[in-house]
Amino acid sequence: MYDLIIIGGGPAALTAGIYGARKKLKILILAQKPSWQMSSALNIENYPGFKSISGVELLKKMREQVAHYKVEFKEEQVKKVELVSKKEFAVTSNKGEYRTKIVIAASGKTPRKLNVNGEKKFTGKGLSYCPTCDGPLFSGKNVAVIGGGNAGLEAALELTSYANKVYILEFLDRFSGDEPTQEKLKNSGKVEFILSAEVKEIKGNGFVNTLIYKDKKKDRIKILKVEGIFVEIGSVPVSDFVEDLVELNKGGEIIVDSKTNMTRTPGLFAAGDVTDVPHKQIIIACGEGAKAALSAYYYLFKRE
Repeated sequence: MYDLIIIGGGPAALTAGIYGARKKLKILILAQKPSWQMSSALNIENYPGFKSISGVELLKKMREQVAHYKVEFKEEQVKKVELVSKKEFAVTSNKGEYRTKIVIAASGKTPRKLNVNGEKKFTGKGLSYCPTCDGPLFSGKNVAVIGGGNAGLEAALELTSYANKVYILEFLDRFSGDEPTQEKLKNSGKVEFILSAEVKEIKGNGFVNTLIYKDKKKDRIKILKVEGIFVEIGSVPVSDFVEDLVELNKGGEIIVDSKTNMTRTPGLFAAGDVTDVPHKQIIIACGEGAKAALSAYYYLFKRE
């Protein structure tokens, strides 16, 4: 029996682990993989203590600090959290079941999918959701970025360091990303902007080689020959494993008490980007993780 199980591998989860460990709680952190959002951040310039640091490096430092406190960490995907009594939860993963007195859901978000033919088939075979992770694999090749918001434009800018040519496809008739980034892309000489583009299908021969899209203005199907596709169309909260125990907003985010991070189920807390707390920033996720851990500790202390 654990005092606390934390679900997630990002800044909220790791900070909660540090704070919980300092309160001498018996903790297990369950995370399928490192934070997708932090791993994809090339340069973080607004985290106190560092003028500039990559998401991968900052995540590594956080993991090292958690390890210093000897917090148990397992790479497993949580499937379900159930309340088995007033004082006990069952947490089921792809590898087993664990019992705990309290839970913190800090599972973050996952990339939004295109939901088109070929997406699943070619994920990891030329289709990626992380330019920082996979960009260097496409050196000298032609690639496409789906999404014209800040994430898409920043991904394209990063890819200009490797790729021969970068196409940016946006569903709307304008880009919503920052103007300065757009200017940098225009000046790179490597980027072609495609507006009013609706992705229809991804094809390949073992590996991506074709992107099919609809030009909505001309009502025509067009083909791009590319060897890599990067999807940057937003993200969705990973909250399905607790949906029976919490209240969700329209976006699927877990609604929490702003003072304690408690959900509608006593003993079940949530923190970070999976919640309805505004301003999705690493520093805010850390603060929310700390707050959730302290709230969980005092809740457990008073209850017992």
